[in-house]
Amino acid sequence: MIRKVLRCVLAAFYALAGYLHLARPAPFLTIMPDWVPAPEAVVFWTGIAEILGAVALAQWSSLRIRHAGAIGLAAYAVCVFPANIHHFALDMARPDGGLGLGYHLPRMVAQPLFVWLALWTGGVTDWPWRRRS
Repeated sequence: MIRKVLRCVLAAFYALAGYLHLARPAPFLTIMPDWVPAPEAVVFWTGIAEILGAVALAQWSSLRIRHAGAIGLAAYAVCVFPANIHHFALDMARPDGGLGLGYHLPRMVAQPLFVWLALWTGGVTDWPWRRRS
């Protein structure tokens, strides 16, 4: 039951994040590392990826689609980690400290959790609660 609830919460989170990437791209563009080509297109397509991943993760009838969405969202969380690190570095370099360590440190710790949560709620893994035979 908790897995289903968390799957719905995670899907809603990614759907909202995807919507925000499309509706208000400016904040995402400001944290984009300089080495990323075509930043506007990257923000747009990451928003689309989040929405599609959320829809796939929320599937009740197709385990295969749910697994694909979970794997896609886990991969997405890994791929955007450089932007999160870049945002952290930019903020810490500001005279006022930007959003501060209270925002950035939990965000850095949460990123691997989001990877695992996508895989666990999507049914790709049972770790660490795997039943022993």
